[in-house]
This record gives sequence, C-alpha cells and structure tokens, in this order.
Amino acid sequence: MELGIEIIKNDDGQTLGVAGGNYRIIASGDKTDNKYAVIEMIVPPGGGPPPHSHPDTHETFYVLEGEVEFQTEQGKSTVGAGGFITIPLGGAIHCFTNTSKSVAKLLCTVMPAGLEKVFELVGAPVGMGEFAPIPELTEDRRELMARIDRQYGQKTYPKGYLD
Repeated sequence: MELGIEIIKNDDGQTLGVAGGNYRIIASGDKTDNKYAVIEMIVPPGGGPPPHSHPDTHETFYVLEGEVEFQTEQGKSTVGAGGFITIPLGGAIHCFTNTSKSVAKLLCTVMPAGLEKVFELVGAPVGMGEFAPIPELTEDRRELMARIDRQYGQKTYPKGYLD
C-alpha cells in the first residue's frame, strides 16, 4: 500500500460517543496500513474509560487541554496540559478519569492500529459538542464487551478495579 501525504482538518474524521467522551478518529488503521491510529479524545468532567489492558498495543496520550487523573496498578497521577503518558506493549492495566470541572482534550496514538475499531463498535455517532451518556452496563452490554475483548485481545475490568 502506497501512502501519500494527507491533511486532515479539525472537523474531519468520525466522532463517536465513547466512555462519556467524544472520540474523533483522526487517522484510522485503514489509512496507515494498520501501523497506527490517532484519536482525539474530548472528555467532559466525570468521563473516561474503565480500567482495561491490551497487551499487543502500545498506546500514548498527549494532554492538549485540561487535566485527567491517570490510574495504573502503581497508583494515580494527575496529568495536565503538556503531559504525556505511554503504555508500552505488555498489557499494563490503566484508565483515566476527568476529575476536574472543565473539559479535557487528549491526543491518543495506538500502535499497531485496531483500538479505533473497538471505539467504532462500542461508541455511538455524535455531533460536535454533543456528549452521549455512558451506556448502562446491562447483561447485553457486558456480553458485547466480552466479545469485543476476545476479538481484539484486550480485557476490560469493572470501574474501581484499580482502587
């Protein structure tokens, strides 16, 4: 696959309601020969994913605006604008929550691509500035998450697992 220069504007890309925030898929693995994907995450107060791990994915976050509380098995750390988090291959359990009173914005890169496909399966399309509620964790939703975890080689843990 031959890749050329591509310019993606600030309103390009699919935006999905995921984990209480808006995740805009800026660069999908479909366009990067599955080498990486880039996702912009707009996270309102209280938003953020549950604890999870993905052993075959290297994930990074750059905090563009606001701050999030990042949590791992080693503890919690508040990371503000300009901060950078890297989760290497291996499956470290991690999550983040916007514990502030204002919206946070993160730029997430995953290598190889694939995590954006998870977001497409669990998320719901939203318009700019709209925030979809976090879906209720019904038995059907649990089964869906378990299927996605198996399909994408990851594991999702309940909220509070790292406390």
